[in-house]
Amino acid sequence: MSETVLVLGNGSREHALAWKLSTSPKIAKVFVAPGNGGTAAASTIISNLDLDIKNNEKVLQWCNEHKPSLVVVGPEDPLNNGIANTLSSAGIPCFGPSKEAAQIECSKAFAKDFMLRHKIPTAEYKSFTDSKEAKKFVKNADFKALVVKASGLAAGKGVIVANDTNEVCEQIDLMLEQKVFGEAGNTIIIEELLEGPEVSVLAFTDGTTIRVMPPAQDHKRAYDGDRGPNTGGMGAYCPCPLIDAALLKLIETDVLQRAVDGLRREGKPFVGTIYAGLMLTRRGPKVLEFNCRFGDPETQSILPLLESDLFDIFLSCINGNLANNPISWKQELVSCGVVIASAGYPASATKGQLIEGLDDVLKAGLMVFHGGTVLKEGKHYTAGGRVLSVVAIEKDLPSAAAKAQCGAKLVKIEKSFYRTDIAKKVIEQLNLKFDYKSSGVDIEAGNALVDKIKKMAKTTNRPGVIGAIGGFGALFDVYAAGYSNPLLVSGTDGVGTKLKVALECKVYDTVGIDLVAMCVNDILAQGAEPLFFLDYFACGKLDIDIATEVIAGISRGCKQSHCALIGGETAEMPGMYSKEDFDIAGFSVGAVERDSVLPKLENIEENDIVIGLPSSGVHSNGFSLIRKIFDSKGINFNDKTPFDKHITFGEVLLTPTKLYVNCLLPLIKMGYITALSHITGGGLLENIPRVIPKHLAVELDAKNWKIPPIFQWIRREGNIEEKEMLRTFNCGLGMICIVKQNLEGVVLNALKIRNEMDACIIGKVVKRSHDPVIVNNFSSSISSSNIILKQPKKRVAVLISGSGTNLQALIDFTLAKTNNSSAEIALVISNIPDVEGLKRAERVGIPTLVIPHKGLKRAEFDKLVHQELVKAEIDIVCLAGFMRILSDEFVESWKGRMLNVHPALLPSFKGMHSHKQALEAGVRIHGCTVHFVDNGVDTGAIILQEAVPVFMNDTEESLQERVKLSEHKIFPQALEYLASGKVYLDSNGKTVWNL
Repeated sequence: MSETVLVLGNGSREHALAWKLSTSPKIAKVFVAPGNGGTAAASTIISNLDLDIKNNEKVLQWCNEHKPSLVVVGPEDPLNNGIANTLSSAGIPCFGPSKEAAQIECSKAFAKDFMLRHKIPTAEYKSFTDSKEAKKFVKNADFKALVVKASGLAAGKGVIVANDTNEVCEQIDLMLEQKVFGEAGNTIIIEELLEGPEVSVLAFTDGTTIRVMPPAQDHKRAYDGDRGPNTGGMGAYCPCPLIDAALLKLIETDVLQRAVDGLRREGKPFVGTIYAGLMLTRRGPKVLEFNCRFGDPETQSILPLLESDLFDIFLSCINGNLANNPISWKQELVSCGVVIASAGYPASATKGQLIEGLDDVLKAGLMVFHGGTVLKEGKHYTAGGRVLSVVAIEKDLPSAAAKAQCGAKLVKIEKSFYRTDIAKKVIEQLNLKFDYKSSGVDIEAGNALVDKIKKMAKTTNRPGVIGAIGGFGALFDVYAAGYSNPLLVSGTDGVGTKLKVALECKVYDTVGIDLVAMCVNDILAQGAEPLFFLDYFACGKLDIDIATEVIAGISRGCKQSHCALIGGETAEMPGMYSKEDFDIAGFSVGAVERDSVLPKLENIEENDIVIGLPSSGVHSNGFSLIRKIFDSKGINFNDKTPFDKHITFGEVLLTPTKLYVNCLLPLIKMGYITALSHITGGGLLENIPRVIPKHLAVELDAKNWKIPPIFQWIRREGNIEEKEMLRTFNCGLGMICIVKQNLEGVVLNALKIRNEMDACIIGKVVKRSHDPVIVNNFSSSISSSNIILKQPKKRVAVLISGSGTNLQALIDFTLAKTNNSSAEIALVISNIPDVEGLKRAERVGIPTLVIPHKGLKRAEFDKLVHQELVKAEIDIVCLAGFMRILSDEFVESWKGRMLNVHPALLPSFKGMHSHKQALEAGVRIHGCTVHFVDNGVDTGAIILQEAVPVFMNDTEESLQERVKLSEHKIFPQALEYLASGKVYLDSNGKTVWNL
């Protein structure tokens, strides 16, 4: 749980290795050297390290100082430089072969001779140092001598496959005479051109036993269709369907095992990852090359499929007991990676270009492994040829390939490029299913939804509708609807970020009514009768059940406003939206006779009466501000409201926007209404001026209408100024009517007959002197004392494993009447029975629960705990001596709502034995930290810290006792800050204070 790992190398491959290692529950920190700024994005426990990995002594010095549990070597250069020899001789565990064993990659001449000695199938070849002899051999060879290889290391670019003899000879001159690959080309290999698909098979080995990984296929050429120069790799997928179980077994025995056995017999035991690049010829698999390390870009596609702990695998290889360590892989999944390269690659690299869109890729559920990137002032820029890899994981290869392409498209780098045909050849060759659904768009699901929509739409039909849903356009006969001289009025709108509340509460039907209301209320304000409606539903992944609920709400809204649902569009756009997100928009068309159009500006005059029709709540505006208040206060939409303990905030906020068609349309047609103002975005201050002459104003008295308690709560919790409330929210009024004085009684009676019992006179039209809308008595009305707005106490669960001294401190604080705490301990859960902490809770009447962890996998145990927390309606979780590592899923579920106290001043002395670490480090200041819990080990955002002095004669026990006193002080304080909304965790994982 406190292990440290050093990964050498800074490409996408090393990023993938660091990421996979960081998922091990045993690892507290992964360092990547030399750091490129991008690697740290993979996990909070990964850090970049400025270390020259070409200097073995510098690496050794760092290891002696920091004592890592493991060093993993990514690239081949340090291995050829003998880094594994240096570290292993010093007793530092190193995953990677010795310099001698690494010659299987670092010298192609050695590798070819080695394969010949050990009867490993490979292409015919001959080595040369003289260009004349090489060219003479090419012209007289009895095989297709069209492959030229630099024997040494050339960064993956030292292999040329020529089209004819003349081109081979040109490449020989370039390597041996012009030294285009430097010393790597002092010796070259002329090799037989093998024909067939190329695949990569990698294996872990401890020098005797091997464990084969799923086969992968790399794409070396720079451009689509396998055109252009060779590169380090433009993408890969895994597993490769060209290799079945029988063929993989043959490669394991006749290639990889023979290579490992041969190196051991020659006194060069190979410990690490051995990689065979193979050509699947008609005469069986033949080795093109061996590598002495993980492949790039194969690693990025292979490791996401690994289920076993990579840290354990590496150590078992180093310790020689791989035979006792079975390795498991995800059998039902396929991964595909696309490499994005900078302009000019592989000949050169354009550096310093801004990289945009990475957040969109991650939101779409893909992985990003950085390679040639650098981080400056919070932004990523290009710093190399192969910039990064985008990797998708799906249930089949066509889906994974399509999703990876969508992800690559989201990354924006000027003049960059990537191949759009990764895995395409094998998909076509094996006739794998590659259709619209594999790209994330399910046409069948869309068709099923259309069938459901047709049934719902049929219930909204009215005179004028022509045809049914399913055509290219929707038809409506205005004259059949009873109009003689009509004007058409159209309106379009959406629901906005209110959808975020619906998603969090998993309530989808009411937002459909919102959508209709926002559109039809707008055209009603023009005096128009809504005739028909069309909707637009966009999502990342079509969930028929959710979409059906939303559109059922749209259908209900249409029926309530006598508006026909006659068309719409469903758009499934993977990559544009994350899987769970969706957006909706609506379009309504109405008609009004020419002489009935509202507002009648020429008829409005001083002393006209203003009648207000109440809103049903917040309606659909101001939700970005509302959500910010909830985030800042740490309040959940499923919390009960302080003004009605029988209803949640979500239920209040998701009350649909009120429809005013039925009550107002008859009055409009009778000519009783002079003007209507729908109070939407802009509130009272900005909507009413749209319907009155510029020389007039309206004066309203807030004492005349009821302001719902949700608006009082919003103003109080957000500390929002009066003017901001009036121009953001409807404040209890959904529609404003302007009528003549002699018609006020008629209109009010007519509204009451139509169940608008709370419609009332709220003001009058006056001559404008300054502001177009004057609201009197608003501050006193919205601050009415008859509404109780005190937030209920946050329900806290404390997870323990032992004596519970920190639990006792939390209990004492929350129960003390003088503190008037915003929190209450509602549940104590222990994974161990009969511990003292349970008795502490029971003595004061706090419910307790024991959930034994033995026999359960981590995820299973966490699921049980989560279920009990939800059942107990817990708001905040505190870890108080809870000796369990929590799963990523559990931590994510309680993100921003789970606290831990750690006995050290973080970020120093993370993990176990912090007091011992402090004493060994010789520090004079120690202490404790309360922090939010994240997926790392003691890496969450810090809330409070308190320092404790370290005395010369301190022992672990004496220091621990003094630190505990500080823990008992600041843990309850931090809980109070979170429960009262004075501190919260923002979307970037940072602590935000709201004192």
